[in-house]
Amino acid sequence: MANTVIKVENLSKQYRLGMVGTGTIKDDLARWWASMRGKEDPFLKVGEVNNREVKGEGDYVWALRDINFEVQQGEVMGIIGRNGAGKSTLLKILSKVAQPTTGTVKTKGRIASLLEVGTGFNPELTGRENVFLNGAIMGMTKKEIRSKFDEIVDFSGVERYIDTPVKRYSSGMYVRLAFAVAAHLEPEILIIDEVLAVGDAEFQKKCLGKMKDVSVEGRTVLFVSHNMAAVKELCNTAILLKNGLISYSGRTNDVLREYLSVPVKISSSIEFLNDPKIRRGHGEVRFTEVIINNGDISIDPSEDVRLKFKALVLENVPSIYFTIKVLGTSDGIPVTSGYLIPVSESSVSKGTTMKFEFVIPKNTFRVGFFPLYLWIGKKGDLASENYFYDCIDSLFHLNFVSHKSKDELGYNPLEPEGLFNNDFRIENKEFI
Repeated sequence: MANTVIKVENLSKQYRLGMVGTGTIKDDLARWWASMRGKEDPFLKVGEVNNREVKGEGDYVWALRDINFEVQQGEVMGIIGRNGAGKSTLLKILSKVAQPTTGTVKTKGRIASLLEVGTGFNPELTGRENVFLNGAIMGMTKKEIRSKFDEIVDFSGVERYIDTPVKRYSSGMYVRLAFAVAAHLEPEILIIDEVLAVGDAEFQKKCLGKMKDVSVEGRTVLFVSHNMAAVKELCNTAILLKNGLISYSGRTNDVLREYLSVPVKISSSIEFLNDPKIRRGHGEVRFTEVIINNGDISIDPSEDVRLKFKALVLENVPSIYFTIKVLGTSDGIPVTSGYLIPVSESSVSKGTTMKFEFVIPKNTFRVGFFPLYLWIGKKGDLASENYFYDCIDSLFHLNFVSHKSKDELGYNPLEPEGLFNNDFRIENKEFI
């Protein structure tokens, strides 16, 4: 089709664990000899599925396998899935940062990618110099870059530091400038990974608005995020990746419903919590453990729900407040208001480990499967002034299941809306 700007056919990517390339001269020779005879790479047959929940036995793993899809001009496509599903690998291949093992990728037009903090930036150069460097990499002339320069700097909000080497920028400033460059230098295709999670709430809102504007102008956006509300707001279509395979694709609402309907581990995973891409915030305090009802997979709505949290204070902070929002299964929109609860109203020193329990009283929820939004930060005078240290969105879930009949429950269990209140409380606080 004439308006197809990205076409991916039979795309696969294989890695050898712990190695660069095949790892041995013997294996390299085996691959070369197979290619000389027109044969398939012999190691492609032995790769394992990319499933991190199962301990593999082989050295080769498929990060992606048999991926096929098309993206039309002006389309905003979301790519979602759990950590390790292959999202970032797919974007790297589309951005030509990595090469596929098999299959083809055809693109039409100039691509701008923002895959991780500092992508394409030279830390020794100033913000101004990096704007021109990135523009040149994208094929822009100096005249074209100059015409957009003031707009880029104004959008990024780092005007005061534009002539400072970017190695002295905070991660948030880095992302602000990098996104401004990627979005304003008129690429036909804009590829955004979860790096926007580093920015503050106000800047994320600006970025979402800008990406909407870009799509209205007829340019294409690929957006990877763990923030389901942002995906729902921005994307027309979506792809769900699972273990390197496309599990589901179609309209965004349908894909989100499929993703949120699949239970994940109800207890914490240090591997997940150490991944910066699943969280937002400035980092003074970080969650290190989340356990729901001692790891029970399902929760009886007629019983109290206990969530145990552990967090590490990485910098001295004046106070610590906590909030939780419970999100709707189908759309990721909060069904509770999530007011701030003080964990400590006085200063807490760097290096402190903080433990506390959060209790949701029984009969607060009907049956259903509800993602959680977890926030820890500093309370401002106004809601817009609240400053957050850490935020985790839709990684953990409440799964309410009851075996009682409709008459015993007093409501229709197939209608999970309603019966929500905010009588939540914090118990058993401990600072070590």
